[in-house]
Amino acid sequence: MPAAPTTATDDAVPATPADGTDADSAIPSNSADGSIADNGMEDYRRLQRRLLLATGWASAIAVPVTALVWDPATAASVLVGTLAGLLYLRLLARSVSRLGVDSKSVGKVQLLVPITLVLAAARIPQLQMLPALLGFLLYKPALILQAVLDG
Repeated sequence: MPAAPTTATDDAVPATPADGTDADSAIPSNSADGSIADNGMEDYRRLQRRLLLATGWASAIAVPVTALVWDPATAASVLVGTLAGLLYLRLLARSVSRLGVDSKSVGKVQLLVPITLVLAAARIPQLQMLPALLGFLLYKPALILQAVLDG
């Protein structure tokens, strides 16, 4: 008895294991349709949350330490800087998440945050420039820490 003819579509669709991974690559798929783009965006959102959380923790440690070591006015300047840094990081993340969907380049709105911080520190006598800028840059150690932990 001759074997039944097979079609090209029978061989083109690989079997998917029950655990939700691709049989060839063993990469789990989190979306219902298994698309790589959705999985990548979910990873990006998790990275965003981790960066914001790490920056928040660094800020929560830096402001009280600054208040203990120096004075409350310096700590207030660091706090204003950290809030500006969190806003900058959030605006940058939102701009990056729009890449490929709505735009072809990263927006420049987030650049207004450090410019506004410097102008505010120059105009408001209670706000100290250097502590505010150091507070703003507190997102950088969190960024480096995430790169080390992921790498």
